[in-house]
Amino acid sequence: MDSGRGFNPDAPAFVPNFNAPAFVPGQAWGAPPPVAPPAAEVPQPESWDEEMPVDEAPAPIETPAAPEPVREAAAPAAAAAPAVPAEKREDAIQALGKKFERAVYVDDGTHKEHVNIVFIGHVDAGKSTIGGQLMFLTGMVDKRTLEKYEKEAKEKGRETWYLSWALDTNEEEREKGKTTEKKHFTILDAPGHKSYVPNMINGANQADLAVLVISARKGEFETGFDRGGQTREHAMLVKTAGVKHLVILVNKMDDPSVAWDVERWNEIQERLTPYLKKCGFNPKTDITYIPCSGLTGAFIKDRPENSEQGSWYTGPCFIEYIDNMLPSISRDFDGPVRCIIHDKFSEMGTVVIGKMESGCVVKGQSLVIMPNRTVVQVMQIWSDEVETDRVVCGDNIRFKLKGVEEAEVQNGFIICSPDALCSVARVFDAEVLIMDHKSIIAPGYSCVMHIQSAIEEVVVKNVICTMDKKTNEKKKARFVKQDEKAILRFESSELFCLEPFKVLPQLGRFTLRDEGKTIAIGKVVKVVSGTTEAN
Repeated sequence: MDSGRGFNPDAPAFVPNFNAPAFVPGQAWGAPPPVAPPAAEVPQPESWDEEMPVDEAPAPIETPAAPEPVREAAAPAAAAAPAVPAEKREDAIQALGKKFERAVYVDDGTHKEHVNIVFIGHVDAGKSTIGGQLMFLTGMVDKRTLEKYEKEAKEKGRETWYLSWALDTNEEEREKGKTTEKKHFTILDAPGHKSYVPNMINGANQADLAVLVISARKGEFETGFDRGGQTREHAMLVKTAGVKHLVILVNKMDDPSVAWDVERWNEIQERLTPYLKKCGFNPKTDITYIPCSGLTGAFIKDRPENSEQGSWYTGPCFIEYIDNMLPSISRDFDGPVRCIIHDKFSEMGTVVIGKMESGCVVKGQSLVIMPNRTVVQVMQIWSDEVETDRVVCGDNIRFKLKGVEEAEVQNGFIICSPDALCSVARVFDAEVLIMDHKSIIAPGYSCVMHIQSAIEEVVVKNVICTMDKKTNEKKKARFVKQDEKAILRFESSELFCLEPFKVLPQLGRFTLRDEGKTIAIGKVVKVVSGTTEAN
């Protein structure tokens, strides 16, 4: 054997090594070192424990067991492809997870409490006039602009409408923001006509404070409050939407038919308060009555110059009340992100409009849009038309999103934290109060449900039980009728976002409508089927 590569009949028997490391595909396999030819015949050891004889030959023959080259080859392989240190592997995993980290709210003292105010009430009660007066008195509309509106209104025979034009300059942008020393207010003017109730629901869902405008003029209050008027329905809808505080502005007290009459003031309170109590408002803590004149501005910012007008009223003016006396609104800044999408459009990318109901969002953050589970990145943020790097619970927002097309987003979709997705379902149980429905409601009955900004068609699958309104005692029933409270099981045609009322009230309360009128209000008590939070 002159080259060392031929057949060696004197080689020792092969002994398998069961403790050898497993073969790893992809690693370089180092060849064993070349074997030098023997100078003379070397006696083989009788056992593996015997030492090989040392000779003066330049290179003795080494005949190790077959597995030995595996160990020798493993070393060159490791040298050729060094292993990644454990610390670097952990850093890589952390960098990947950082993309989905939840933003942390830090109070740096620059954030003012944000309060959304929705003006509601029957058509022509004076909502827009009061809103325009507010904007003028707080400096949001200058005197020159107001004079221009007044001139245009006179030319069209609408002399008393000029203040309302200040608010309704652009019907597509009814939201106006104003910052005082203590709070930031946004005015939402909801349409009063019954044909626009769905639009009004959308505005009420964004509101923290509702201002119910009542016309004190003879006949107008009665028209708005009687069945068919919007005063009743609007009051019920804002309560269902989660508005806890209600300010009743009794407008047009300066009208010749009223002339600041205290008897008319008391009559309106006596008729309205029992109904508001039925809706769920506490007359002692949730309701505040303020007389005013939207046209002259009396009791909106200052008391009237004529001290005899409304001298019987000793309470605060409207702006004084909302800035100093309005109870603080509870916000969950540290919770998971929950942002309800109210609208969307395309402008050099997909832009969504909504309100933050929980958590904190910063520029560049990655979030998930439910129910489609679309991962998006927030590229730009606006809060009330002002670009910013951060928004928190309670803010009105606009997000420019990366990773989603405008057509893939719908009103009622929820932007969530990736680590805490909201519930999504088709079947759910709810506690419902039937407000206005002449016939019975039984399994198979279908209607339209307004929940946050989503509109879903639902069917009653089962009447689980009826409930006593005072004791909450439950009784089995096959149907439910007007003025009854019951637990019903509903099914929708599509998956949508919701939460049990106890988990997040903003996603757990809803309104049922049928044939153009509100028939019931309710709250989700149990999500039965669908997908809940990410596992």
